[in-house]
Amino acid sequence: MSEHDDELEQEAQLARELAEELKKLRVEDVIVNTLVHVSTIGYRNLGLTEDSRDERDLEQTRLAIDTMQALVPVLEGFLPEDLTGGFEEQIANLQLAYAKAARDDDGS
Repeated sequence: MSEHDDELEQEAQLARELAEELKKLRVEDVIVNTLVHVSTIGYRNLGLTEDSRDERDLEQTRLAIDTMQALVPVLEGFLPEDLTGGFEEQIANLQLAYAKAARDDDGS
């Protein structure tokens, strides 16, 4: 077996393993992961810390809030209520922080 054949076999094995992992993946898992990332990005874009102040982008934070508001209801019935409730709480906290940041921007 040549080195090229070994590489092709390794690639084929990786493709089979990936296919098996994808079979286990559920849409709600992807949505939860997306919500976590969107929330993190939304908070970061508020620019509330010294290291993120220069990155303030309230438009992106508003998009994060809107995205979370759209996705969380889709998960109802697929996830435990405490998990969807936790995301709803994150939305509320992000909205409050957004309002404060927007008010601070207006006052500058």
